Amino acid sequence: MGGFFGAVSKRDVVMDVFFGVDYHSHLGTKRAGMIFHDEKDGFQREIHSIENTPFRTKFEKDLPDFHGTSGIGCISDTFPQPLLVRSHLGVFGLTTVGIINNANDIMDSFFETGEKQFMAMSSGKVNGTELTAALINQKQDFVSGIRHAQEVIDGSLTLLILKSDGSIIAARDKMGRLPVLVGKNEDGFCVSFESFAYSKLGYEDDYELGPGEIVELTRDSCTTLAEAGEQMRICSFLWTYYGYPNSNYEGRNVEVMRYRNGAIMAADERERGTLPDIDYVAGVPDSGVPHAIGYATESGIPFARPFIKYTPTWPRSFMPSNQEVRNRVAKMKQIPVPELIADQRLLFVDDSIVRGTQLRETVDFLYECGAKEVHIRSACPPIMYGCKYLSFSSSKSDMELIARRVVRDLEGDEGAEHLDEYADSSTERGKCLLRTICEDMGFDSLGFQSLEGMIEAIGIDPDKLCTYCWSGKE
Repeated sequence: MGGFFGAVSKRDVVMDVFFGVDYHSHLGTKRAGMIFHDEKDGFQREIHSIENTPFRTKFEKDLPDFHGTSGIGCISDTFPQPLLVRSHLGVFGLTTVGIINNANDIMDSFFETGEKQFMAMSSGKVNGTELTAALINQKQDFVSGIRHAQEVIDGSLTLLILKSDGSIIAARDKMGRLPVLVGKNEDGFCVSFESFAYSKLGYEDDYELGPGEIVELTRDSCTTLAEAGEQMRICSFLWTYYGYPNSNYEGRNVEVMRYRNGAIMAADERERGTLPDIDYVAGVPDSGVPHAIGYATESGIPFARPFIKYTPTWPRSFMPSNQEVRNRVAKMKQIPVPELIADQRLLFVDDSIVRGTQLRETVDFLYECGAKEVHIRSACPPIMYGCKYLSFSSSKSDMELIARRVVRDLEGDEGAEHLDEYADSSTERGKCLLRTICEDMGFDSLGFQSLEGMIEAIGIDPDKLCTYCWSGKE
């Protein structure tokens, strides 16, 4: 994934942008950067790797050299950014969040029209933010260029532009798959992916961009440059997994949704008669915990924390670049509470089950600590498709997804014709999927939240939600 923060003010905004970007650290682990603009000294920029060192630690030493009344910054799980671009539109900073599925086709079209080169990264790929800048620069103004880029790109594009006059242009993806929110204080405006980031900095909610909307922020105003479209497909995973608990999207709080989601799961199980006889309900830290609290409250079964994640040394288990080290770190972080595990029947709620690797290790760890039974519940339906609109749950092949692997093993290519049935636990194919995963992973029982239940928990019009990962429907 990724996230961004920008601010323009009558005063210096370096600390606002620094903390605002830092508050998006849960969205990425690869690169981060900031660009500031000062009327006298122009632009200043730094980009760092954050794969092994948190954002704050990497950028604290740069703060004395930064100054300016406007700035943007990002956490990126993809490319080094923000970039500083010079073109017929002037010099500007650019940061993007999204995915470009047709990057090679876009580059080929540039080569056909006379473009000679793009800068390649060590992987050989072209920086998606540079490619976006090239598309924007094909037009004679920023709004036309942004619209053009969003039309050409297969995937999604949400962005911030820091102009040479110090103003900031913010554009939400044309289908609104990610949120863009504007905050305001007495000195100016800010723009953010997460609303809590600016509330902690003394800004108040001012405006939430609609799908495809483009606005320009100055120290005195927030002006719409391009109106919002009517269709929206905001990512449902914002609520179930990667959105921060304090944040609100389309007026729906993340933490409240997760409580409600867990409660709906428990109520559905009680009605079907599948609620297991257990001693404790627990959540897989961290985002599984509120779903579990809702489940425990509705079911009347005590909530507990049978193991705690030790995070002071390694805040994110996938930060080390070496996979073997990442697996070892994930295991070392799980600190058991033996009194809540030994001879206990436990039900764990996880935010999702994607590939299943770490969940298998967690269950093995619980049995090694003496658990009598381990039941697993997923707070969302089985993931059947890698995301093609954002970088979450994206994979080289859908067969990396545990649900799809099981379907293939059960029915071969024929299984792909019946994914809707496999995703529905009330059907014979759905029950077979659950049994097979249980046998493979060592669970005593497994349950997935239904798509209808998850949508009910979010509480907005289903037609405004993207559920492609589960349904395959655009």
